[in-house]
Amino acid sequence: MRKRVWAGAVSGMLLLGLLAGCGGGSAKTAENGAEPNGQAAGEKGEGNDKVNLRLYTYGTEEAYNWNKTLQAYEEKNPGVKIELVQLSEKGDTQEAMKKLDLEAASSAQMDILMFSDAAGYAQRVALGMAEPLDDYIAKDGFNVEEDYKVDTHLGDKVYALPGKFNPWYVILNKDHLEEAGLAVPTDWTWDDFADYAKKLTKGEGAQKRYGTYFHGPQGGGWMEFLKLKMENQPQNSEFLKADGTSNLDDPNFKATLELRVKMEKEDQSSVPYTDMISQKLAYRTQFFNQSASMLLIGSWMNTELGGTEKVPLNFNVTVAPFPKNNPGDEKGLTPVTTDYVAVAAKSKHKEEAYQFVRWYTTEGQIVQGKNIPAWSKVTNDQVANIIDTILSGTKSPEKVDKKALVDTLIASKASAIIPPATYQSEVYKAINEEYEKLILGKQDIDATVKSAQERVQKIIDSNKK
Repeated sequence: MRKRVWAGAVSGMLLLGLLAGCGGGSAKTAENGAEPNGQAAGEKGEGNDKVNLRLYTYGTEEAYNWNKTLQAYEEKNPGVKIELVQLSEKGDTQEAMKKLDLEAASSAQMDILMFSDAAGYAQRVALGMAEPLDDYIAKDGFNVEEDYKVDTHLGDKVYALPGKFNPWYVILNKDHLEEAGLAVPTDWTWDDFADYAKKLTKGEGAQKRYGTYFHGPQGGGWMEFLKLKMENQPQNSEFLKADGTSNLDDPNFKATLELRVKMEKEDQSSVPYTDMISQKLAYRTQFFNQSASMLLIGSWMNTELGGTEKVPLNFNVTVAPFPKNNPGDEKGLTPVTTDYVAVAAKSKHKEEAYQFVRWYTTEGQIVQGKNIPAWSKVTNDQVANIIDTILSGTKSPEKVDKKALVDTLIASKASAIIPPATYQSEVYKAINEEYEKLILGKQDIDATVKSAQERVQKIIDSNKK
């Protein structure tokens, strides 16, 4: 089993203590699964042998196909009723998590919880909101690392199982590849990526077409673009290690800066950072307007690859995996987002809640048919069918290289989760600011690394107790 270290309780998130006493049960409950006759959710009344489970989610019906999914589970498990509590009608995860915290601080019944990112997952585990699943998993006889492409361990325990699987990948203008005589990449390195970008760059001035576009960093956000050579490693893919110490002495941090400078300043194959910031460029526009031939982005773009009403697709598009550092490195490691589906620690029906979580993150993902599952036992044909469904909702699905997309998604996998520190945003902001000094010509790479290391260490020291 992969070695993991628990980063400690997330002390800065003691939100729930401040919210104690707030009224519960206020979140909107969908029609599907609503309890009749005012009976409290989860109770068994006379003539009613069903266990009622409350599922708290930020997922909308459009994005998650809840009615069909929950109906399928209830038909398979007639003794269980799932009550859907939708925390945001528009799928806003920040709004949803605020409401979830309020509900957790109240007397509201909670059975199944969904977290949208590793930070939210780790923070709420530290607050005691999620039940450890290790005993249930041992009883079922599977290993999370083998059954899922996202390893959800925090320390030596598992508190959630992963639902959807959104790895990062590279989308490419296939017409531009053919024009330049370049093959569709299936296993490549950052050196190959830089070479492709250089060969795909064409023209001058306002009409110039760049080989690629990096949509970050920006104000401490989109920091994936400053970890390019760190993120394809099985361990320590963040700026901080799991024990809270700095990871900026990793040679891959400096190598990422070198790659960014080389591509923008020497090769002039990536859209200038100053243009991105001053013109407030958007990654969709840059790619679909054919201003950039390659775009490194998350596979939430699956639903847009074939074009939409607002952003049509007027060329053929293909997909390649996240590049590796060296030819001999493990293939497929990439940043990944997922849904962390947990059993609420305060649930009175933990066994039934766990059974739903396990079903939902395996067979239920196939029933749902809206996202690629993190379940590793999904067959290639099932992934292809889901992609067919997703692309059918776009304007020009025939222009998408489906085989390359499916192959890339199947090969992708996540590195180990590193629980975020409460001061993560400070770290991001400091590194972002040092990068801007570098890319704007105010300091060199060595000075950037040194200054970033010093600033991050000061942040770490100031947050020690």
